[in-house]
Amino acid sequence: MDYTYLLYIAIILIFTKAFGLLSKVIKLPQVVGALVAGIVLGPVCLNLISLDKTPVLSSLSEIGVIVLMFAAGLETDIREMKKCGVASTVIALCGVVVPLVGGAVTAFCFGTADPDLSAPQFLQDVFVGVILTATSVSITVETLKELGKLSSKAGNAILGAALIDDVLGIIALTVITSLADPKSGNIVIVILKILGFFAFALLFGVFFHFVFNKWTQRTEEKQRRYVIVSFALCLIFAYAAEEFFGVADITGSFVAGLVISSTSKTKYIAHRFDTMSYLLLSPIFFASIGLKVTLTDMTPMIILFAVVLLVVAIATKVLGCGFGAKLCRYSNKEALQIGVGMISRGEVALIVADKGLNLGLMSNSLFGPIVIMVVITTVITPVLLKFVFKDKNAQLPSVQETYDNSADDNSEYVPGHEGV
Repeated sequence: MDYTYLLYIAIILIFTKAFGLLSKVIKLPQVVGALVAGIVLGPVCLNLISLDKTPVLSSLSEIGVIVLMFAAGLETDIREMKKCGVASTVIALCGVVVPLVGGAVTAFCFGTADPDLSAPQFLQDVFVGVILTATSVSITVETLKELGKLSSKAGNAILGAALIDDVLGIIALTVITSLADPKSGNIVIVILKILGFFAFALLFGVFFHFVFNKWTQRTEEKQRRYVIVSFALCLIFAYAAEEFFGVADITGSFVAGLVISSTSKTKYIAHRFDTMSYLLLSPIFFASIGLKVTLTDMTPMIILFAVVLLVVAIATKVLGCGFGAKLCRYSNKEALQIGVGMISRGEVALIVADKGLNLGLMSNSLFGPIVIMVVITTVITPVLLKFVFKDKNAQLPSVQETYDNSADDNSEYVPGHEGV
């Protein structure tokens, strides 16, 4: 048995912490340092760690994002989310349509379609737009937690819109792959599966919430079994979403978090999950994004396409989601915050791009620009979020103070002030 993965985990933890502290020194969110650490350790720089050769890291990374989204669900104010439910739908629709059109037009203007591929060139152009519709809310969630803005009006709108955006992105991906290959699946069946997941989540979630709440109210003690049962629910929902309904696992884990939220043990459970995430899973997840960066076949035209695609990716999310927010009567500042919060593409776009590559909807030469766009939008989102959420009258506690407090099991958990 190869035990090299143990060394790789140690290196990732050291590098992410070191770069995280460096980010703190230059007053950037620590997630930026974790992402940069992954790039430094990956094939672009030192080439010390390969995800392909160490599948256990990919698995831990997947669990990391699942736990992160579960924690986001735990800290979500359902009452506030109900208030912005319609708004989140409108924002998500605008945040999907505008990038879809923008990406397709950009690919068409650059003539990136490969005639040697089996898929029609028109569908290849549209697929680039489908990649841009993705939103990786995990980066935004961690940054908003660090800034203490996760439960704000804009923060709840971002979470709701990203959740709906994920579903719309799945539908868009299914449509384009079905058009490229009629044997890949029936669109109507896929849509029914998505609806079936939310029906399952609603029915089972309400039942579990009632039983769990009654169970935990029997005692005021902080019992570890509550955390274990909650984690099991998180994994079950994530598995069921992917395996039976074709919905992203992070959507399932987020819904599981919503089920547990507002129970009497929410703060205690969230505190325990934060410790687990901070210690191992979050550093591996954020570093893994940087580890996936590879730069090959980068001709001058491809580099220019990468630059334009990056600009389009940022502008279409900010303008699209911001426009949707304004339609729902959010203030100009909140509309900007929501638009910026939806910029990050992260692992979602990489998964979509990889699927398109395997199905012949995208040539290998475009994967480099896609990765560049994904990494930069992922890195720049925390920076921009810190700027647009800046409150001159507020003073955030230091990350070290927060960590020292979280190390004490008896300390009071304050959501929204975690470090990476």
